[in-house]
Amino acid sequence: MQGPNGEGAVPEAEVPVGGERRVDGRHEHAEETTAAGPPAATAATGDPEAARRRAERRAERVTAGATELEQRLVDLLRGGLAGAEQAGGELWEETAARMVDAQAPGLASRVRELGSIPSSGPGWPVRLLEECALLHLLDQGWLRRGQLPDGLAATVRSRVGLKAAADGPPVRDHWLVLAQYDTADARLTTRRVWLHGAESDRTALLLSYGAAGRAPELTLPVGLALDAELSAYPDAGRQRAALGRCFAPPESTPIRPRGLTTAQAAVRYGEALRDDPWLDSVPVALDRVVPVPDGDGWQLADADGDTALPLTRTTASQSGLWRLVALSGGAPVTVFGECGHRGFTPLTAWPAGPGPAVALS
Repeated sequence: MQGPNGEGAVPEAEVPVGGERRVDGRHEHAEETTAAGPPAATAATGDPEAARRRAERRAERVTAGATELEQRLVDLLRGGLAGAEQAGGELWEETAARMVDAQAPGLASRVRELGSIPSSGPGWPVRLLEECALLHLLDQGWLRRGQLPDGLAATVRSRVGLKAAADGPPVRDHWLVLAQYDTADARLTTRRVWLHGAESDRTALLLSYGAAGRAPELTLPVGLALDAELSAYPDAGRQRAALGRCFAPPESTPIRPRGLTTAQAAVRYGEALRDDPWLDSVPVALDRVVPVPDGDGWQLADADGDTALPLTRTTASQSGLWRLVALSGGAPVTVFGECGHRGFTPLTAWPAGPGPAVALS
């Protein structure tokens, strides 16, 4: 499943059937039970040579799937994009199933997204062509991964859907909980938790999963700080992390993330695309912005400048927008959210003066 912030698909072997741990003041080393069998730590103690052979066989299957997908994209473009609307979603579901068989769930997720574009309203051919180009780029990245820099190659593996361990050194910090929200599909409920380190000045993403219709158990209250260790996963941005040892329960804090202007936020997203071309958005805190109407939508305008960022179209239909407008009351506020090519999605806000964080998601 592809997240709005582009952190990639959930590999098939990562689909949990057991529970995640809850941070409630106790530190629990709960093993993650996966659909593939024993916990990852147990599997890691097996025969290294057998593991290498399994990895090679899976890479061969992914390569075969990527090669087949390239041919299907060629057939689509040769036949014309209008044929995609006439074919309906069955063609894409069949192709996605082939990618699952190839053990490339990330490719399968992006293919399913292609199938929904022809019914997404005016301008869909442009959006379909854009997504086809990104999928072609991902295919080529996998097929030529040996020629890529290490960070970009790790990002390609993650986007394709290959599981990797959090290999970064543990970083202890007081992590401010910036935002928490869930997305769901027919298979999984995915919880995204954004954290910001007070000392490291690093923003990190925690992902946890629950079976369809069930919320993940990992819960961190927005606006509190957690004294804990995080370890990064190996991708170009190294934003996704695993929660390690917790030294105390979450507690109130006056810490706020350091904010940027709207122009600086757009530049940050552009720079991040150099490392990860499939990135939908980046986490950004905006300082001294005011929510204002903009035609049929809304935007966040700099209080001290003449630039603004449009809010994503889905934001206008959410109650969080009105909480943001009420909190601002026409005055500048600090807003944390995700900034990308579709606009800015506000997730949490703080008033100009003293006051707690207000969750918008």
